[in-house]
Amino acid sequence: MKNVFFSFHYDNDVSRANVVRNSWVIRGNKDAGFIDKAEFEKIKAKGNKAVYDWIDNQLIGTSVTAVLIGEDTCNREFVRYELQQSFKRGNKIIGIFIHNIKDMRTGLTSPKGNTTFGVLGKDSRGNDVYFSQVAKTYDWIDDDGYNNFGKWIED
Repeated sequence: MKNVFFSFHYDNDVSRANVVRNSWVIRGNKDAGFIDKAEFEKIKAKGNKAVYDWIDNQLIGTSVTAVLIGEDTCNREFVRYELQQSFKRGNKIIGIFIHNIKDMRTGLTSPKGNTTFGVLGKDSRGNDVYFSQVAKTYDWIDDDGYNNFGKWIED
């Protein structure tokens, strides 16, 4: 069984992210990277170093990082850090487009995000490595994530 770290833009996509996370947890799997907004605000109030430390601790024991890609995910500093740290630790990285999941608060979908996360790290020859080189992407709705997420994690 894989332990998965979920990376996403909290403010924009928490209800969409919960759809993905809950489908994983319901099947008896473990996850990391989910925190109550009030708790996150307490951590964030201590400064960016506290957030980075929290991320580093959450990544311990995980082998897969699933970035849940919404409209603005690629512009989030902490998401980029999570992906860089995941690459550094050797986690498998997958991307899941969640824009077609209806937001529980508004009932609306959102525009599709992109995967321009910047440099994740360096390969063995010192060349820059980008998300598109190491991650396979899926669409939660179009690729039937509810039934296929476990397969994506295992691939």
